[in-house]
Amino acid sequence: MSTAPQLSVVMPIYNEQDALPLTVERLRPILDGLGVDYEVVGVDDGSTDATPVLMQKIRQDWPQFRTIRFSRNSGHQAALKAGLDRAFGDYVVSIDADLQDPPEKIPEMLALARDEQLDIVYGVRGDRGSDSSFKRRTAGAYYWLMRKLVGKRMPNQAGDYRLLSRAAVDALKALPEHQPVYRLLVPWLGFPSGEVVYVREERVAGATHYPLAKMVRLALDSITNFSAAPLRLATYLGLVSFVVCIGLAIHATVSYALGSTVPGWSSLFIGMLFLGGVQLICVGLLGEYVGRIYSAVQDRPAYFIGYDSAEDHERDPGR
Repeated sequence: MSTAPQLSVVMPIYNEQDALPLTVERLRPILDGLGVDYEVVGVDDGSTDATPVLMQKIRQDWPQFRTIRFSRNSGHQAALKAGLDRAFGDYVVSIDADLQDPPEKIPEMLALARDEQLDIVYGVRGDRGSDSSFKRRTAGAYYWLMRKLVGKRMPNQAGDYRLLSRAAVDALKALPEHQPVYRLLVPWLGFPSGEVVYVREERVAGATHYPLAKMVRLALDSITNFSAAPLRLATYLGLVSFVVCIGLAIHATVSYALGSTVPGWSSLFIGMLFLGGVQLICVGLLGEYVGRIYSAVQDRPAYFIGYDSAEDHERDPGR
């Protein structure tokens, strides 16, 4: 691309053959009405349905629509990373392809960033009425925990719908993260930021690609990638178990001296279960961190680009 556009819209896409046409129909008039040069970077995360063919057809009718295709499924955050790595715009907006985050907020984000000289504008979900009660509660617990780890710099109910300046994007690209969780990394930068509040809508078509297992994985990645608190928790559990064992030993000694000991296995059995459980928790936490160190030492790229319509690079690794 000879000249950089003023705005890039990064859109991770995975098996969205039903939702993507509706998203494009709603997104294109908004971007065309901005009066700025723009590009839309659609990152296909190894879709197995008709999404790749559909993306090529969209590009034929919409020159500003770039298509990037992974050689294999690598996950939502990897697709987001690829889009940020390869976007050309002075400002970069990330948005999913399911229309739960309304694209109508993009002009407001861009205007706020320009008027107040902000590097980050978060899309904050003011109303999650379209989500199930279970998802609202688990999301609330996630954001509460993340704010404890990151601090109040992380807006409550801010997902991956955000605007970043070129300076913020370059700062993220410079970080040596193998498994980035941008919900935590972006606030950690500490750049000037603002918020745009919106109502979260229902998915326009298809089924969610974020079931409970992936939500748990995201929470685990968020905690272990960004904090050593679980290791300290293991230490605290060890101290608690040590104190409890000392107390049991004193109780047993006093009972023996008073002649009131009763033969039995209950206390021994409970003590063994308690200590065994604490040890397994500690070993599991240590194993999680050792596994991440092993992954970092391997230095495998987060994704492989099979195709980029802007450059036609094949099998370009992204780190």
